[in-house]
Amino acid sequence: MIDPSYILNLRTPTNENPLRILMSACFTGTLCGYDGTDNGVYPSARKLLEYQSVQIIPFCPEDFSFGTPRAMCDIHGGNGYDVLDGKAKVLTENGIDWTQGMVRAAHRMLEVAQDKQVELAVLMDISAACGSQVIYDGNRFGENPIYQKGPGVCAALLQRNGIQVISQRDFASLELLYAKIDPSHSINSDAIDHHQTEWYQNYFTH
Repeated sequence: MIDPSYILNLRTPTNENPLRILMSACFTGTLCGYDGTDNGVYPSARKLLEYQSVQIIPFCPEDFSFGTPRAMCDIHGGNGYDVLDGKAKVLTENGIDWTQGMVRAAHRMLEVAQDKQVELAVLMDISAACGSQVIYDGNRFGENPIYQKGPGVCAALLQRNGIQVISQRDFASLELLYAKIDPSHSINSDAIDHHQTEWYQNYFTH
């Protein structure tokens, strides 16, 4: 989860010098989801496309390594940090090991971020690649899939290299970001981030 002060301390962008945001490509409408869709419309992320003072750098790490459409994959034995450290694996729903491909995609995503000098990343939560707060613990298919705290592989590598990540469900952080981009934006004081939701608090407490 991101410290709100990080967003508050971002520079105020201009049309001539836009804020550079790395974004999961599916948020931009790119048909790169595992099933060939854009994973559905998320207005909280899509709103960032409307600002002229924002430069969106879209990237889909799973499409980079595995193409589209593709199998669904999840992390087994840990989170994204553990995968990077060789302590966990990324497996498809049929048990095929995609670990190396996912790590390769993470390093390519980092290269893109560093080359474009991004100042923030807005990525798809839950994803084994892009998740930032919550991911599946093992295979998501079945009657009772298990969730775990932590990032996916690509988000973990970005964070290790100083690039802050928020998700499309971090509504309070996004409200701060909208206001940083557009000082006339009226912040919704009722907005909360994913880790503050009742579901998150109940699930990870019990």
